[in-house]
Amino acid sequence: MGIASVGAPSLVIGPRYGLIVRVLLVEDEVPLAEMVRRGLAHEGHSVHVVHDGLAGLAAASTRQHDVVVLDIMLPGLSGYRVLERMRAAQIWTPVLMLTAKDGEYDEADAFDLGADDYLVKPFSFVVLLARLRALLRRSGEARPTVLTVGSLRLDPARHRVHRGDTEITLTPREFGVLEHLMRHAGEVVTKTDILRAVWDAHYEGEVNVVEVYVGYLRRKIDAPFGTSTIETVRGVGYRMIEPR
Repeated sequence: MGIASVGAPSLVIGPRYGLIVRVLLVEDEVPLAEMVRRGLAHEGHSVHVVHDGLAGLAAASTRQHDVVVLDIMLPGLSGYRVLERMRAAQIWTPVLMLTAKDGEYDEADAFDLGADDYLVKPFSFVVLLARLRALLRRSGEARPTVLTVGSLRLDPARHRVHRGDTEITLTPREFGVLEHLMRHAGEVVTKTDILRAVWDAHYEGEVNVVEVYVGYLRRKIDAPFGTSTIETVRGVGYRMIEPR
């Protein structure tokens, strides 16, 4: 299937490099897709996997992903057509084409249709991660430099959180939950929304795990400072508010 060293702790794309990544993987080779998913999820990232072109286009159209890894030879709708329709709809999420087609004309076609990079199977997982990092660095839809709610600041690029002058240490999962809440400050965010954005797409546990992580966050970002910034909206979810 052409992939090496999936899931090794030293091969990371996320917190070690300052990014929490939401990956859409469109790959019809189920074992290969699962290996890539596990490698990225190992580092705490959200990986949404689909196995055909139509599902891939639908997922990409939500604009909820930071990068798309897209196979060319897909059932339902080829990767070329998925990419073509994405760009026609002005969906500019970076796309890395992952394919067994290694001809120079195939590669040229992909770039002409709007691909950002092209990786041929078999491939090295180390190279895949490096390519994804490069795409995210030069993405035209870069995330805001710093997110702020009152005195709370979250820097996605440096993976750092401060309350005033005090730095707060968070786990990758805590950081992901806080980042999602801060990006939607003032809005009610459901537990399901948080799971989809922060947890792996294959997570099958209880939705109430979100409550646990919100509790962790409150003990770190609010309790020591006498503030309250994560509001519970009973029966719905949570809302990030200015501290009271």
